[in-house]
Amino acid sequence: MTKKRCLILLTYLVVLSGGVLGGALVSGGLGEQRRGENEMRNNRFAVDHVRLETTKPFEVVSNAFERQLGTFDPDLRKAATESGDTEAAKAKIGAMAGPSGFMLFASHNHGALLRLAGQQRKAIQYVVGNPLFALQMTQHDIRASLYAPLRVPIYEDDKGKTCVEYDRPSSLFGQFGNDRIRPTAAMLDKKLDALVAAAFK
Repeated sequence: MTKKRCLILLTYLVVLSGGVLGGALVSGGLGEQRRGENEMRNNRFAVDHVRLETTKPFEVVSNAFERQLGTFDPDLRKAATESGDTEAAKAKIGAMAGPSGFMLFASHNHGALLRLAGQQRKAIQYVVGNPLFALQMTQHDIRASLYAPLRVPIYEDDKGKTCVEYDRPSSLFGQFGNDRIRPTAAMLDKKLDALVAAAFK
């Protein structure tokens, strides 16, 4: 092999290796950037979980619970928030609340679903809340929307007792460490406790 051909071959190998190395560095850099853009954080926090039971029939408790709730109307909320009149909008939204201060957003009959598994159970999950209470928190920390509205299941256990369970709001919202939402979360504790107590009377 002539000296000229050796020099050409050596030059080609240097260029090729440089391109491969450069590509690897660029690819690695992009990989690091992607990892940074899609960063995921895991946090653990303690939840104050409440469970109450009574010998009262399921229907009596669930009906009493529902009587304390207003009904959330998404169309009314949409019209109110698009009106441009903030105070009037708040008044219309607030008027949807029941005696407890809460509205019923949805209910899910898990007892009916359990029939597909051959089980006879009475169980309803209630989704309750108040957009104005949520607003008091989300205006300071949008992450509060993760738990607004709240969820409360009422079900009949294996012994025939009626049970109500819920996570205390202050412990759910407390994970965000935001002092500006703590007062509303504490207020929700009291209102939710009172709602369940009224259903048990």
